[in-house]
Amino acid sequence: MDFIEQKRHKELANLSSFYRLVYSEIEEVGWEHLVRFGGDLEFLSFRITDKKGRVHVMEIQLDKTYPQKPPSVSAEVPYIFNVKWSVKSRLKDLVQQFREHLEKLQEFWSTMEDIDHSLCVTNKKELSRATTCRQIDIGNDCLIMLSINAKDPSSLPECRFMGSGLVVNPVRKLWLRNNKQWMKDKTFLENLAFVLETELPRPSHVLENDQQVECGICYAQYLPMDEELGSRSGAGTDHTCDNTSCGRAFHTVCLVDWLRSITTTRQYVDFLVSLAFIWLK
Repeated sequence: MDFIEQKRHKELANLSSFYRLVYSEIEEVGWEHLVRFGGDLEFLSFRITDKKGRVHVMEIQLDKTYPQKPPSVSAEVPYIFNVKWSVKSRLKDLVQQFREHLEKLQEFWSTMEDIDHSLCVTNKKELSRATTCRQIDIGNDCLIMLSINAKDPSSLPECRFMGSGLVVNPVRKLWLRNNKQWMKDKTFLENLAFVLETELPRPSHVLENDQQVECGICYAQYLPMDEELGSRSGAGTDHTCDNTSCGRAFHTVCLVDWLRSITTTRQYVDFLVSLAFIWLK
């Protein structure tokens, strides 16, 4: 009986020591970062924000022998880092390793976000920050499945085509012929358009945004590269109509030329002068 009591007291003492240790280490990380924890404190999750403002949840599993046995880590990332641990390590060290791991994944996530925003990605609701594949609708009932290397997102992705042979075969031939010219110094989207020799279909919201920035007079987003335009050469639209029923974007240059072409411009004199002032600045 004495042996059983001694064993029980020892277990309680170990538990008490474990709880005090974990509580003190949570304090070091910051209670504001703690999302939830298990009643036995063997499970913890922290909210970590990376430098781009993305919010991540880091889940940590502890053993009762902690810190002798290293904790295990899981998170919504394409691959997890190798935990560097010693008996002197603390939770704050683990969180710092996770932050460093997140920084290594910034280019990957930026690439995936560009793809999601600019191309017709299917099954978006099933995607997560751990997903390295994207299924893209390129039109004519043809889909491409891209597998992006999370450790080197600017490299040539693995590609698989889905659709009828009549549509897929020509696209596959383009890929096989041109993929050796994939350049790491170009954006992922630029490379994809170059290899497939076409501008891929874009989501409706992107098309709407493009229409909003196109000049309502010349119907181009950017002015031509012309020495006569001086600093305005190649410039984008720089004026938006205040009339809510219009709301179109314009190049100041185009507006000035248009107003000058109207024979009854007296009612626009003040407006024209202000535009001319902007033009001459």
